[in-house]
Amino acid sequence: MEPNARLTELARIERAETPVVSIYLNTRWNDEHQRERVRVFLKNELAKARRAPAGRADESDLEWIATQGDSIIAQERFPDAQGVALFACQALALREVLPVRVPFEDTFVVADAPFLRPLAAMLEQTPVALVVFIDTESARLIPLTLEGAGEEVQLQSEVPGRHSRGGWAQMAQSGYQLHIEDHRGRHFEAVAESLTRLIERYAVKRIVMTGEAKNVTLFRKHLPPQIDRLVVGAVTAARHESASAILGRATGLLGHVAGHDQEMAVDAVLTEAAKSRQAVAGVDETLDAVNRGAVHQLYLLKDFRETGTRCSACGALQRGIHATCRFCGKETKAAELGEAMTDRVIGAQGKVETVDVHQGLARVGGVMARLRFPL
Repeated sequence: MEPNARLTELARIERAETPVVSIYLNTRWNDEHQRERVRVFLKNELAKARRAPAGRADESDLEWIATQGDSIIAQERFPDAQGVALFACQALALREVLPVRVPFEDTFVVADAPFLRPLAAMLEQTPVALVVFIDTESARLIPLTLEGAGEEVQLQSEVPGRHSRGGWAQMAQSGYQLHIEDHRGRHFEAVAESLTRLIERYAVKRIVMTGEAKNVTLFRKHLPPQIDRLVVGAVTAARHESASAILGRATGLLGHVAGHDQEMAVDAVLTEAAKSRQAVAGVDETLDAVNRGAVHQLYLLKDFRETGTRCSACGALQRGIHATCRFCGKETKAAELGEAMTDRVIGAQGKVETVDVHQGLARVGGVMARLRFPL
């Protein structure tokens, strides 16, 4: 199933007969010490879950997680993944493993519903990308999906070399150069056509160009404007380099671009909230928008936590602890509002972004939203 569709399904789980266990692991290991760190983290968290006095996870869920974790840490499964999310719930027959191409922060949560903020944030900040190496004779097109690198497409064009003889060949050099440029132009056009097909196939949102700067510049002149707008930057690369080396530099650039784009988006929403009804900022205002189903995109600071309640009848979220719902008068249950708002927005097919640090967002309480319709 498509990742965003699966996320929406998980977000609609509000409560199960047995707790849901959610685990996020950072599997980007450079040495054995880092792998051992994850092994110890998982072992300790499983032990704590088994000792929990209340809300204890089902033992079959913990056993399954231990088995999956051991095989992941031993790199028997998903050796190329840099992050892995696991969800387990015996009552729901839930056994989910999601390997991804970016690392998570190690997290272990036992709760009534899946803990989804890290996964939701990762999906928003890691759109499908295409890494393109180009020179005058060849090209390499590497899709970069949520799970990691897709199948590489390699293209080769027979471009004539320069004459090494003297005589009339030297006199005709300028004409021959035009011949070479014509071949190169056709090569670039063919690569552009292949690139366009891959963009449509994978629903690519960003492109990173790699190669020598002069070749990248020449190639981009052959791209349609709507394709060229997807190019977010370029890094140097050589034809002989491995795909992993090229992807390493490309993903570094993509991470930088994602951070910059998010900061600009947060600034824009804060501005919009201050002067129009198309966005809201602050806990009370955002809760109201979530309860009305008006949120298109929710932004939360990474460390946002606030205890509130969820109505067992109408589902309304409220700040503070209240025995009854102020909307319908029915019984309420305690809820962490950051996760509750995340679930509600994703369940309504909205988007959620987690922001590491932003002073403006912190000043308004750590939460805001862009709206589907004005309130």
